[in-house]
Amino acid sequence: MQKRLVAARALVVITASGLLPACSSGGGAPGYATAAAVRAEPTQVFWGDTHLHTSYSPDAFFFGNETADPDTAYRYAKGYPVFHPYHKAKIQIGTPLDFLVVADHAEMMGVPLRLAQGDERLRKTASGKRLIKMFKAGKGQEFFIEFVGRINTNVPYEDLNGEDTRQSVWSDMVAITERHNAPGRFTSFIGWEWTSTPSGKNLHRVVFMPQGGEVASKFIPYSSFDSNKPEDLWTWLEATTARTGASFTAIPHNSNISGGLMFNDVDGEGRPITAEYARTRMKWEPVIEVTQIKGDSETDPILSPNDEFAAFEPFSHAIDSEALAEGAVASIGPGDFARAALGRGLELEATVGANPYKFGMIGSTDSHTGMSSAEENNFHGKTAYDSIPENRFNSFIGIKGFGADMSAAGVAGVWSPANQRADLFDAFQRKEVYASTGPRIRLRFFGGWGFADDDAGKKNIAQIGYDNGVPMGGDLTNAPEGKAPRFLVYAIKGPRGANLDRVQVVKGWLDENGAAQEQVYDVAWSDGRQLQDDGSLLAVGNTVDLATGRYTNDIGDAQLSTVWQDPDFNPATRAFYYIRVLQIPTPRHTLYDAIALQMDPDKTGHPPTIQERAYSSPIWYTP
Repeated sequence: MQKRLVAARALVVITASGLLPACSSGGGAPGYATAAAVRAEPTQVFWGDTHLHTSYSPDAFFFGNETADPDTAYRYAKGYPVFHPYHKAKIQIGTPLDFLVVADHAEMMGVPLRLAQGDERLRKTASGKRLIKMFKAGKGQEFFIEFVGRINTNVPYEDLNGEDTRQSVWSDMVAITERHNAPGRFTSFIGWEWTSTPSGKNLHRVVFMPQGGEVASKFIPYSSFDSNKPEDLWTWLEATTARTGASFTAIPHNSNISGGLMFNDVDGEGRPITAEYARTRMKWEPVIEVTQIKGDSETDPILSPNDEFAAFEPFSHAIDSEALAEGAVASIGPGDFARAALGRGLELEATVGANPYKFGMIGSTDSHTGMSSAEENNFHGKTAYDSIPENRFNSFIGIKGFGADMSAAGVAGVWSPANQRADLFDAFQRKEVYASTGPRIRLRFFGGWGFADDDAGKKNIAQIGYDNGVPMGGDLTNAPEGKAPRFLVYAIKGPRGANLDRVQVVKGWLDENGAAQEQVYDVAWSDGRQLQDDGSLLAVGNTVDLATGRYTNDIGDAQLSTVWQDPDFNPATRAFYYIRVLQIPTPRHTLYDAIALQMDPDKTGHPPTIQERAYSSPIWYTP
């Protein structure tokens, strides 16, 4: 039976006939486009992870990942069986990736691994001797806290930070990455993480490039030991581009634990943000990572009290070395979350003439196991240590249940004409990318002035979107007289995933006082539900069996599409719009652990089920 898709505000009620294969809520035909339909689209969606750590990262190594190196990481991402570095069992990703960035920390990259492997130059240093002693004594957690403290205070291990060592490790990384790149089949990007954490506040960036080893061999990755200020990173990127011909994208992540610094209203020196700062930041940082293992950074109930779905996968542990040991909680403010930052960007643009927070959004894992693991039923933990269920609920760096607090997330969806470095990189630059907390939800989002109500049901929906509007990451300007923007949206569940609950438009705009406001609109939903008198939508239901961890697709729809027009549009006001797609409830990874341990799910400290989701990059309107 083909189901009806209902659009909010009585704009359009359509069936999906002709758009994609017919789907039923009982698990009928798969809810994704046929291969022929995909090939006919101007772009295709490719799935990847831009943020993965291996045994080359010092913290990963000291938390039990002594063997899963970049080569292992690429093999796992491609779908090969590999051995887990901690429990040594054979593991395999459920759905292989299309691209990957191994982004090991630039700070002491590969040093602990080489010490353990017997590098004589490093072993003879005073720091090397002490770290080997800690390693043999099983004091990985103590080293991690010390290592974080070094990064927080910008104090390197001078005798382990020599240029020869850094260049040698980087050369190994580049060679492995080059070996795994297979244009058209799998893309490996050369990259690293710049791990700035001033006073324990997260300002980390993943940096990657579309060029290959010949260009990458002309520099050594910039680290927070060189400088912990983002402005200095951008200066280095500018100079290195001019010197080597490299191109770079830097991706901020974990703004949720940045102490308000990630999306601040001042620069790194505490000065008001200028148009030059805004333009420079957007040149190098067009995209942010909005969801990952250390929690979701879209918004928080404190910032979005009227959003019933705002409290998703919070992670509030401060990452200051002392605070970690004491279990301190991170602050929550507008500088910490993406939605508030998008609004702050509108405010700054109205004041200084440029928007420093006009970013697209992706997800990635930040896994330190060497495994890009974002599947709830196949989650290998943040670190190798918490890869097994029992350890997730034990104390870790002084925090009880630290591993259980981690999320099995996320993944980046990229709309590109081909799976190769240059094309994928260009998609990041133009922000035609989106975030998923894990499921492979296929999401299209276009904005324009003339979409027809029945466009959402046509076969060539993507071509219509490109021909008559702009895709996610794009801009609408100068509204035609009497026109409000119309948005063409479709979302399709992942081939192996759960049905969809609803599609929402998240809008932000400036009020008459120039202050950012927000509203969430339900625009398409499943199961023929009706809006309540107060405008709300009843919950979709929950089919998860807490005893077995199984769920069914007896609720929800496999695909939702609509054309939605902003009913509250003011042509004189700046605004942004992005899509949030919610799945029906499915088991959280801690429920699977509880079942395996024969443990009461209520004692995990987490809800047994979650509603996974996808976030599009925004479309902006500027008068």
